[in-house]
Amino acid sequence: MRILKDFGKAFFVGTLVFIILGLIQYANGYQYDNGRDILITFLYNQLYAVILYMVNAYYFDFLLKVFPNEVFKLKNLLKGLLGGILVTLLALFLIRIITEVLIEGRGFSEFIASEKMQYYYISFVISVVVTTIFYVAYYYRNKQQTIVKEQKIIAGTASAKFDALKNQLDPHFLFNSLNVLTSLIEENPEAATRFTTSLSKVYRYVLEQKNKELVTLEEELKFAELYMSLLAVRFEDSIVFTSPSKLKNPQAKVVPLSLQLLLENAVKHNQVMPSKKLYITISEENGNLVVTNNSQPKQVLKESTGVGLRNIRDRYALLTKRPVLINENPKEFSIAIPILGENLQIMNTSDTYISEKKYKLAKKRVEKLKGFYIHLTLYILMAPVFIYLNYISRAGFPWALFPIVGWGFGVMGHAAETFNYNPFFGKDWEARKIRELMDKDE
Repeated sequence: MRILKDFGKAFFVGTLVFIILGLIQYANGYQYDNGRDILITFLYNQLYAVILYMVNAYYFDFLLKVFPNEVFKLKNLLKGLLGGILVTLLALFLIRIITEVLIEGRGFSEFIASEKMQYYYISFVISVVVTTIFYVAYYYRNKQQTIVKEQKIIAGTASAKFDALKNQLDPHFLFNSLNVLTSLIEENPEAATRFTTSLSKVYRYVLEQKNKELVTLEEELKFAELYMSLLAVRFEDSIVFTSPSKLKNPQAKVVPLSLQLLLENAVKHNQVMPSKKLYITISEENGNLVVTNNSQPKQVLKESTGVGLRNIRDRYALLTKRPVLINENPKEFSIAIPILGENLQIMNTSDTYISEKKYKLAKKRVEKLKGFYIHLTLYILMAPVFIYLNYISRAGFPWALFPIVGWGFGVMGHAAETFNYNPFFGKDWEARKIRELMDKDE
């Protein structure tokens, strides 16, 4: 299929070159004597076009393998151009052998003795011009593809990192909650029962928000209040919690479970007892949600892993340039997390991924259709030109049929590729072969 596709492109390029040269010759007063001369000229032209195109196309593929993603660096490009000139000259020499020795019947020794560089000038110049056009077109396409690929990598890395950060929360949160439950079972079985009920509600929220990058401020604050009621089961009146009675914009967005992590850290790192109550306040300040607690560090405390704060910082860094602010002094500790705009949508990672895949497939399909329709339009426009040239040449032979039919096969092949039609190896054959191989494996 690759060879046929390249052959069709070569035939198309050769036909264009033949038309352009024919028009130039006609403008200079040159006319063919008969249709046979036109046909022979066309066939010779196509011989040159197909061999030179195929040689340069596969040489360029070779360059892509030798210098992956670095073909257009100056050093590699110079090597490629020198190699391309050498390959083109060798191809021209091979074509000359075919035309002079095999077709015209001249002896090889006679051919070598009479060969001159001037026989190669016109063919070489035409080949260089066409090859340069394709190199420039490929460079532009490659550059655009590289930019798109880099953006996809950046987006994919950010998405994967965000998913990894979200997945950290479940074991981290559950581990700490089970530690609390274990302590309650020993100290107060009745409180442990209430704690288990509250824990199930809290964890349901965790599961519901698992695949969300953002939640509304109202949802997160309600969850924070539920979580504090869960802690109150264990610490009773030792924690005094205050939250905003009214939000400026309840539909604004925050990272899910961010408040839970901040409240958990406040309890984890401070003494909480009736004689030393822990005061935790949530407030809105300057577009941030601020969690503040009085500072009364525990005397004996295991070294902090910093998972919670690092998680919040990293997740916000992927969503906004506004930083997570930490303010600490001997009496008070506070953390401010950015409140994000209401226009930011709550996204589902899997849905977004599927939508992106559908968009890419649809875009690729549109590009293939556009390429085919351009090809078909050129064919329809050029067919009458061939007929007109055939008429004014007074050849007495319908030579125009050869480029029209040959190009027509190329259009049909392009259509089959675009619309995924293959009479020999179509979808039915693929499905049948897949079932056959699957049954064979079983």
